Amino acid sequence: MQNFDALIIGAGHNGLTCAAYLAMAGLRVKVVERRKVVGGAAVTEEFHPGFRNSVAAYTVSLLNPKVIADLQLHRHGLKIVERRAQNFLPAPDGRYLLTGEGRTHQSVAKLSERDALQIDDFNRELETIADVLRAFVLRAPPDIVEGFSVRAMREAFNALGTANILRDLSLENQRVLLDLFTRSAGDMLDDRFETDLVKALYGFDAIVGNYASPYAAGSAYVMLHHAFGEVNGRKGLWGHAIGGMGAITQAMAAAARAAGAEIETGAGVREVIVEGERAVGAVLDNGETMRARYVISSVNPKLLYTRLIAADALPKPFLDRITNWRNGSGTFRMNVALSALPSFKALPGTGDHLTSGIILAPSLEYMDRAWLDARQHGWSREPVVEMLIPSTLDGSLAPQGLHVASLFCQHVAPQLPEGKSWDDHREEVADLMIATVDRYAPGFAADVIGRQILSPLDLEREFGLLGGDIFHGALSLNQLFSARPMLGHAGYRGPLKGLYHCGSGAHPGGGVTGAPGHNAAQVILKDHRGLFA
Repeated sequence: MQNFDALIIGAGHNGLTCAAYLAMAGLRVKVVERRKVVGGAAVTEEFHPGFRNSVAAYTVSLLNPKVIADLQLHRHGLKIVERRAQNFLPAPDGRYLLTGEGRTHQSVAKLSERDALQIDDFNRELETIADVLRAFVLRAPPDIVEGFSVRAMREAFNALGTANILRDLSLENQRVLLDLFTRSAGDMLDDRFETDLVKALYGFDAIVGNYASPYAAGSAYVMLHHAFGEVNGRKGLWGHAIGGMGAITQAMAAAARAAGAEIETGAGVREVIVEGERAVGAVLDNGETMRARYVISSVNPKLLYTRLIAADALPKPFLDRITNWRNGSGTFRMNVALSALPSFKALPGTGDHLTSGIILAPSLEYMDRAWLDARQHGWSREPVVEMLIPSTLDGSLAPQGLHVASLFCQHVAPQLPEGKSWDDHREEVADLMIATVDRYAPGFAADVIGRQILSPLDLEREFGLLGGDIFHGALSLNQLFSARPMLGHAGYRGPLKGLYHCGSGAHPGGGVTGAPGHNAAQVILKDHRGLFA
C-alpha cells in the first residue's frame, strides 16, 4: 500500500496542472492514468505510418496564460504559433469570408457594407465582457451553503467579490451579458448582422461541442466561452502547439515531475475508497491500493459518482441529481493523412487560408438543420465540419510534401436511435464527412491516404468522454458557475470529505484551459493549511 498527500485520478491537462501546483507547494502527489500515455484528450499520436496529429482536442487558445507562466511550460518545450489567418468560411455559391488581422473588415465589406460597420463594435462588446469574465476563470465561484457557518461566511464574501467584479461593466454591457447567458446565439446574431457567412462565423462557436441548434436558448454563452482565449498574449486569437496538443500535456507532465509528482500510466482506477464519509484512496484495476489525504478527480463527474464510488457512500439527493448530469457534444472526430493540400472552389490553390480554422457551415439555418437531422436520423446528412491542416504550420506532423488534417464534425447523436450502435455506422459517417469536404474542395477525397475515426462511442471508450462530451458536461445555464457540477459543490469540494473535483466538469468548464486544475489546487492548499477545513 502506498500513501500520498494527494492522489489525482486522470492525467489529462487539468489533472496534470493540479498535480504540478500541489507538488510545487510541497505535497507528495501521485497521478494515476488509465491510458498508456499522459494527456487525456490532449494527446498527439501516430494514426497512419509517418503521420501524427492531435487525436481529440485539436487547437489552442483557451490555455490560461497564468498556467503557462506558473508551470514554465515554454521551458519544458511548449511552443505555440498563431494561425496566419484565423477562419475561412467558403460558401457553395463561391463567396467566402476570411478573417484575421488586417483581413476581417475587408472580407466582410465584400459581403455587406452594413455588416462591416457592425462587426468591429460587436467584437469590442464581446471582448469587453470577456475581459471582465476572465477575472472569474481563475477563482472559485460562490458556493451555496445551508445554515450559518465559517464556510457560509466565506462564500458570502466570495459572492460580494463576484458582484464587485461585475461592477466594472457598464449598465448596457450588463444587459448584453444577461443576453449572452440566456438568449440564443442565432437570435443575437440575426439582430446584428444580415450576411449568412458573418453570422456563421460566430454561430459556429455557439455549437462547438454543444449538441444544440444555434437558436437554442443559452447557446450565446457557448459563443462567449470561446472568446476568452489568447495566443502568446494576443487576445481573441487561435493557434497551434508545435508537435500537436500532446506537446501541451507533455510539458505539463514534465513540470509536475520536476516538482516531485509521480505519474503512473496504465493505472486505471476501479474504485474510490470511502471510510466514514471520507474519501481516503483508491483501488486500481490491478488490485493495488493507494491511500491519500486528498483524493482528486479530473474525470467527468457523472463517471466518478456513478462508476467509481459505491452508491451507498453518497447522499441520495446528490446521487440522483448527478446521475442526470447532461453530457453529449454531438461530435464526430477524424484525422486524415493527405497526399496533397485541398484546393477550395471559393479560393483555389494554396495560401494563408489553409492555416486557418476552415468552417464548412455557410449559415445558421444550415447548422439548425444539421442538429434537427441528427436528432431524427442519428447524424446530419449535411454536417457541420471544421477542418484544420496543422501541417501547414508544423512540419513535424507529416512527411515532407504531405499533410495531416483534423476534422471536427457535427452534428451526430451521442447515442443512436432505435438501438443502433456507432460500431456499425462509424465508417459510413466517416465517408459522409470526407464527401462533405470534397463538395467544397473537389479532389479532397482522392487525396486521403489514411484516416482515424472517433465516433461519440469511441471518444467515450478511449478518453472517458461520456457521450463524446468534450466539455465533461454541457455548458448550459443549470451546469455553469455555482451550479458546476452542482449547487453546493461548485467550490471544487465533493460531497465526501477529502474528495475534490479538478476536471472540466468543474468551473469554468471545458476546453484546454488548465483553469479547473489551477483552481482546485488552490482550494486544496487552503484546506491543507487548515484555513477552511
